[in-house]
Amino acid sequence: MVSKKSRALVREAKHKRTRNRFSGTTERPRLAVFRSNNHMYAQIIDDTVGKTLVSASTLDADVKAEVEKTNNVEAATVVGTVVAKKALEKGITTVVYDRGGFIYQGKVKALAEAAREAGLQF
Repeated sequence: MVSKKSRALVREAKHKRTRNRFSGTTERPRLAVFRSNNHMYAQIIDDTVGKTLVSASTLDADVKAEVEKTNNVEAATVVGTVVAKKALEKGITTVVYDRGGFIYQGKVKALAEAAREAGLQF
């Protein structure tokens, strides 16, 4: 009988493989994205010191006020623009995009494109 791995396990394995290839530095931190069934999260992380520099999610009050639902493409777009604006305020212009093992489509793609339009380069 063939057993199939769960999607969560497959995603975690993909994420570990990509994290072996790149990491965030002080000059170019990592924009990490996590998508749950109910919310979107984005963090800009400096991996050399292990510190989160900027974060945004659909749990934030300013983001929650702008969106009707917290788990759709529109919400991901708002999170992308908010995280990019916060990063630019702190002087961060270029990042490495870490999609967290998720497929680059839908909400993950919308967040990335919104961050690019707001001024982040990756």
